[in-house]
Amino acid sequence: MHGLRIETDRLILRPTAAEDFDAWAECMADPEVSRFLGGPQPRALAWRNFMTMAGCWSISGFGMFSVIERASGRWVGRLGPWEPEGWPGHEIGWGLMRETWGKGYATEGAAASMDWAFANLGWDQIIHSINPDNLASIGVAKKLGSTRLGPGTLPAPFEGDVVDLWGQTREQWLAHRR
Repeated sequence: MHGLRIETDRLILRPTAAEDFDAWAECMADPEVSRFLGGPQPRALAWRNFMTMAGCWSISGFGMFSVIERASGRWVGRLGPWEPEGWPGHEIGWGLMRETWGKGYATEGAAASMDWAFANLGWDQIIHSINPDNLASIGVAKKLGSTRLGPGTLPAPFEGDVVDLWGQTREQWLAHRR
């Protein structure tokens, strides 16, 4: 997986690397960025979650990609395939630095990661678990062609979180991409 690199017009997607951690910790400490991602994380907790993502790549062969802005070479977030134990489905999720919001990076990167997941992971359907108050992420899901599937339930320790599941099948995605 170390050589895996997906390039879009403005982004590079690649597995988590050690040099990403400082920016990751900064991102997850931001109350606005982390509002729908479990809340602000102190650096030590961000490290544990960062290492979880690196471990996903190592053990499962997939995880959320680090998102690198091509123009600057800067780490600007993480997005892509995610399916923790007990999760309601194969997820493509996103979380980006606040200064990148509104640039279309989430849609651009999520689309590339959906292409990769459908082609390489054998998934038949993709979901996005989104808090109903997260209007920006709902907008991204809609731009990707996903529709609301209904309320979802997440495993502990997130069982109290309110989420709607959005998603689509591989066939719907392929039709949307044409």
